[in-house]
Amino acid sequence: MRRTILALSTLALSLGAPTAALAADHLDAPATVADPTADINDVYVWQNGAKTVFVMTVFPAASADAKFSDAVQYVFHTASGASYGAASNKTDIICTFDAAQMVTCWVGADGDYVTGDASGAAGLTSTSGKTKVFAGLRDDPFFFNLAGFQAAVAAVVNVAGGLTFDAAKCPTVSAEVSAAVVGLLGSDGEGGAGMDFFAPLNTLALVVEVDKSLVTAGGPVVAVWGATRTTASN
Repeated sequence: MRRTILALSTLALSLGAPTAALAADHLDAPATVADPTADINDVYVWQNGAKTVFVMTVFPAASADAKFSDAVQYVFHTASGASYGAASNKTDIICTFDAAQMVTCWVGADGDYVTGDASGAAGLTSTSGKTKVFAGLRDDPFFFNLAGFQAAVAAVVNVAGGLTFDAAKCPTVSAEVSAAVVGLLGSDGEGGAGMDFFAPLNTLALVVEVDKSLVTAGGPVVAVWGATRTTASN
């Protein structure tokens, strides 16, 4: 019997002008959480001159000995087109690891290819020079003030019973309540400054930089979604 776990994170960007985009996912189904090596935290994409950089972080709260799985495909799916909604030319960037953490990445079925140790700070560059890969432990870059968010939610719940609604069913909130909730979002919920919940946490980062020509065959607008696919025998 074979089991497949798929975790997805989706975004889109135009590569015709300096652009950056990200998608975040920090709450998952039990099957995904059970395998942190396949649990996507975030997907980031941006331009660096003529290069496009793809980043996928996995393994929430990774320890120093965390490793990428040799039973998981780490995939950046891309589809390029001339305009938003018209992306149809598909190119997948697929990376896999062996037990020794040697990575192998393909850019498209007949595209560029790189394999080896990508854990060094300089990363690993393909023979053509069109693809560069880094894979290893990094500080989790996602920012979220959890304490302030929880305090703001509690404040909203506290006043919910006294709210009135207009004809469109939108609640009427006083300026004082609105200001108080916004203030809590930037605080620690107890009068202090807000703090990044993810600041002390690490994650495994897979970073792939490619010539943008490799992912724009269909046009300058590229839709990107990240996925991990685990196939194992029970």
